[in-house]
Formats: sequence, structure tokens, C-alpha cells
Amino acid sequence: MTYEETLQYLYNQLPVFQQVGAAAYKPGLGNSLALDQYFGHPHTRFRTIHVGGTNGKGSTSHLLAAILQKSGYKVGLYTSPHLVDFRERIRINGQMIPRSYITAFTEKHLEATRHITPSFFELTMMLAFDFFASEKVDVAVIEVGLGGRLDSTNIITPDISIITNISFDHTQFLGNTLTDIAREKAGIIKPGVPVVIGEAEGEVKQVFTETANRQGAEIHFADTENDIAQSLITDSGQWRFDSAEYPNLTGELGGYCQEKNAATVLTAISVLKQSGYAIPTDAVYQGFAQVIEITGLQGRWQKTATSPLTICDTGHNTGGMAYIVRQLKQTPCKQLRIVIGMVNDKDINGVLRMLPRDAVYYFTQASVKRALPACEIQRMAAVHGLNGKAFSSVQEAYRQALCESDKEDFIFVGGSTFVVADFLSACPAE
Repeated sequence: MTYEETLQYLYNQLPVFQQVGAAAYKPGLGNSLALDQYFGHPHTRFRTIHVGGTNGKGSTSHLLAAILQKSGYKVGLYTSPHLVDFRERIRINGQMIPRSYITAFTEKHLEATRHITPSFFELTMMLAFDFFASEKVDVAVIEVGLGGRLDSTNIITPDISIITNISFDHTQFLGNTLTDIAREKAGIIKPGVPVVIGEAEGEVKQVFTETANRQGAEIHFADTENDIAQSLITDSGQWRFDSAEYPNLTGELGGYCQEKNAATVLTAISVLKQSGYAIPTDAVYQGFAQVIEITGLQGRWQKTATSPLTICDTGHNTGGMAYIVRQLKQTPCKQLRIVIGMVNDKDINGVLRMLPRDAVYYFTQASVKRALPACEIQRMAAVHGLNGKAFSSVQEAYRQALCESDKEDFIFVGGSTFVVADFLSACPAE
């Protein structure tokens, strides 16, 4: 099979959460453990770092991978979902997995594992572990797919567990309260393995503390141990974070949400150094300053054009949107124009309630089955005083926003990872 035929075969043969949502969700580790046994436990042949939480998992994972790579380690990185190319999910030292490896893996193993009935995510995870083992990585940063306790990645025993924060997302699987969600996310805390919590308070913090105590895991709270004293945008457009140990730390990732991510990563670095990792100070500065170049990360307050200013961001729930709205208000422009779409299993009204009413809206839908129809989000938005036209594709919505824009306007594209994916696929950066 060709690479394109292989991907189509995987998408057609295995349920894909990215496309169909709940129908592809398989709670529990049974499939992962069966696959792991079939493949000979590949994840035991390299060190791992496990990153969970509601928002910020991707940025945190990529920052850690960049810093470790600059420290001289051969680093695997497994994240999801992808934006433009499936191979974004699986990288070693920033390089995507070869197409030939994916094709050979599928041809060799798909039929042999069919009796396990793995999901797309479960088999993709095992593809990553098999690839990392074969390439003899030193350490792999593994991002949790959904939740934690029952996520298929939870078969690993990492050197450190990281939980970025807790917000409302995937409530149909994880629970309807923050404490319920926290308990699911806390499932990645392992016996004797240190855990870093990026942001938590009240009952959520208590859930993490009790779980860590029960597991005999040393717990670190980044918002008290390594708080970022100040963040600001430099003249070059990069962000600068100030902390006691790393003053004037310049980050390539933008947006106010990166304050919390930076504190989380710096705390994790401190814990990893205590665990024997050799991470020089200059590697931390280089990793922050070059994370996009080193890892290929996209879609995090990413500027794709300057006139008019065009930014896209994958934030898609109330927790992530709170930071985005704060950033929108702080960005000067003549007219704010928002291209937005969402998937149908999110808190759509919660997000719409937060958005600015003085923007011009271009409601749209991504090219996945879970996408809420553009006319439906337009109707729901009107209830919240948000007005605009509906467009059947992200490309069409963006073209219209661009056509109506003055060079001093600001176009924001987001609301869904899949909206950003469609946007970046068709409208690459200048």
C-alpha cells in the first residue's frame, strides 16, 4: 500500500475519536495491555514523561521535548490530535515518523491485532512506542489522549507525571464536576513517581494531594513553587517570562496561557534534575526560545499573517477560551474579526458566552463529522449577542473575513482544533 492508502485504511478500519467522537472512545486499559504484550512491551525500553490535564498538554509536552533535546537527549514525542499531517503525532528530535515506517507497521500488524479490536488511538500509540523503541530514544514525552485513569497511554510508568490543570471538557466521559474530572486526570499519578500539578485550588487541589499521598508520590504545585512573576510581549513579538531561577526567559509560544505552562515546565525541569536528568540552564533558554523550530508545534497563538494580523489558536473549551478572550482584548486593532467553529460535544454556550460582542463573526464548521453545523452555531451565538454570517467551510469563512478586512484589522481563527487544522491546511503562513 502507498502511505495515503495506509492512512485511509487505518481511518476506515478503526474508530477515530477525532472524526466520530464518543463511538470511538474505549475506556479501560484492556486493549492497550493486550497490544503491549503482543509488541513485547516497547515502552519499557526507554524512559518516559507523562503529561495530562485539560489545557496546555501540547505546549507543555513540546516545551519539555525541546529542552531535553537541547540537553543532548534523543527525545521521542507523542501527541494528539494532529493538525495537518498525521505524522505530527510521532516525532523524534522534532522529525516526524517516516511514511515508510507507518506503512510497514500497518501491513505487518493490523491483521494480527484485529482480534483485539483496537481503536485508532490505541494502535497509533503502539506505533509510536514501537518506533521509539526501534530508534532507541533516551526518553519519550507522552501526552495523555483523554482523561488519564483509563487513557490508553496509562500503561507506562514514567519518571514524572504532569497534570497541567483541570477545566470542563469531555464531561460525558470524565464527569460533570471539576472534582470528578480531577479524579480521572489524577489516575496517571503512579506509586512513588513524582507529580507536578500546573494549576489547582480548593477541592481539585485536595483531590491531587490525597491521590499523591495514597500513591506515595511526591507532589509539586507549580503555581506556588515556580510562579512566573511577570510576562510581557517583547518588541520582536516573543514573550518574556520572569522567574527567580530563569530571569528574562524568552518564549517562542505566545498567549497568556503560556504563563502557567512556563511555570509547569520549569517546575518539571527542577524535578527531573533531582531525578538525575542533566539539563543545563542554556538548554532551558534555548528550548523556550526555539520550541516551534525544534518540535514543529503549531496552532498555539500562531501568527500566520501580519496585514491584517491573523492569529489561530486551538483552545476549544471554557478554560482555554478564557485566556484567548483575555488576549483578544489586549490586542489593538481597528476591527476584530473572528472565524469560529466548534464540535458538537463541547460546552458551546459556555464558550459563546465569553466572546466579545463588538467583533464581526464568521461562523463555520470543520471537515469532521463532529463539527457543529455553521448555521447552528450562528443561531446559538445570536442568543449571546454575537452576530455574523455562516459559511460551510473554514476556507470560505476566512476568505470572506480577509476580503472585508482593513490592513489594521485583526482576524482570529479558532474555537476548535479541527477549525485550526482546516485553516492551516488551506491557508499557510505568509
